[in-house]
Amino acid sequence: MSAPQDIIIDDMAQPRLTPAIIAAREGPADFDENMGVDEILSRASAMTGGLSDFGEDTGFRERLAVVLQSLAEDEGLTRGGRITIIDHAIRVMANRLRIEDLVKRHPEILDIEIEKPLIIAGLPRSGTTHLVNWLARDERLRSLTLWESEEPVPSAPPPPPGEPDPRALRSAEFWGHFESMLPHMAAMHGMDAASIHEDNELLYMDLNCYSWEFQTRIPRWIDHYFAHDRTPSYLYEKKVLQVLTWFRGPNRWILKSPQHMENLAPLKAAFPDATLVITHRDPVAVLRSLTTMLGYSDRIRRDPTDPQGLARHWADRIERLLHACLDQRDVWGPDQSIDILFHEYMADQEGMMRRVYELAGLPLTPEAERALLGYLDENPRHALGRVIYDLEGVFGVDVAALRDRFRFYYNRFPVKLEN
Repeated sequence: MSAPQDIIIDDMAQPRLTPAIIAAREGPADFDENMGVDEILSRASAMTGGLSDFGEDTGFRERLAVVLQSLAEDEGLTRGGRITIIDHAIRVMANRLRIEDLVKRHPEILDIEIEKPLIIAGLPRSGTTHLVNWLARDERLRSLTLWESEEPVPSAPPPPPGEPDPRALRSAEFWGHFESMLPHMAAMHGMDAASIHEDNELLYMDLNCYSWEFQTRIPRWIDHYFAHDRTPSYLYEKKVLQVLTWFRGPNRWILKSPQHMENLAPLKAAFPDATLVITHRDPVAVLRSLTTMLGYSDRIRRDPTDPQGLARHWADRIERLLHACLDQRDVWGPDQSIDILFHEYMADQEGMMRRVYELAGLPLTPEAERALLGYLDENPRHALGRVIYDLEGVFGVDVAALRDRFRFYYNRFPVKLEN
């Protein structure tokens, strides 16, 4: 196998803008980027042919109002960046309407058991995406594709047998356009419509997903998020999983999201019989990777891009996430949870797989083992290139000071410090 190609992004602070990126920064001319909560919900209703029942209000209207206020306060966000988030809010509220309508017509959905899910948590860029896509090769586990997470309930009758789902085609078209503007994204975090995705997209439907934060800088929203109990939103996610299981089983899920790491108690309340796997990686290495990925895509949504402000924001955010993780870690006992150190996982992936299966009480059949080991052969690390990071130079971070801030985490989890 040839050595991976090095990828150096040398225009982070002053990006070279293509016509497609310039157009994305501006967004559609006929879109009202200043719409409020009522108009967003009205547009979602119109998308679903007039459905109006959003189900129990677990605070999602208030959270939407806080998001909109926070967007207005983010002066560096481009018009197109703001439109992307508002359009996303309309879409997930339309999803919510379809979910409530389906459950109303088929109340037996709420009787479906979500049996002993296998849930992966961990910092962004700590191996969780690789792990969930890998273990999802075991067909005894139900997993969530990207396109399915974006539109859980179809808006039209299913296609004829053998024909692709229109939802998958829409997702592939959207992310294909995104990656054509940002060709290095595939080497950092590819968005293949058929790949296995994070279940935090399901939390979007209760408007309590921290993924808003990857697209903008909204401290007001973050404070609101931490000030309120997220358990009702995790229970709503469970409802969406029941809907998805009704369409297609099995009912034992494999799920993953970095957001779970700061929601261990709500996660346990919603899924008390789950097996929890937490990946742990040097948060400095996480910040190197995350800031590069987000800084690269910020050329679409921020003007100026402000790499140093991005690094400060995410250093604060990761510190807050890690404190929440440590505060709640003991909610999960050793009979249901395992902590995996990233460097140990990378050194012995097969061994880690066997430990996870043993903890989950899931027999490793010959068929499952062949599928899982085959995935490793097909997906070597850095297959699409190795991104070269410069946290100190490009993002202006004092790494020694950052390690001091994260000392509380290093003292609990002996992750390998990465240069």
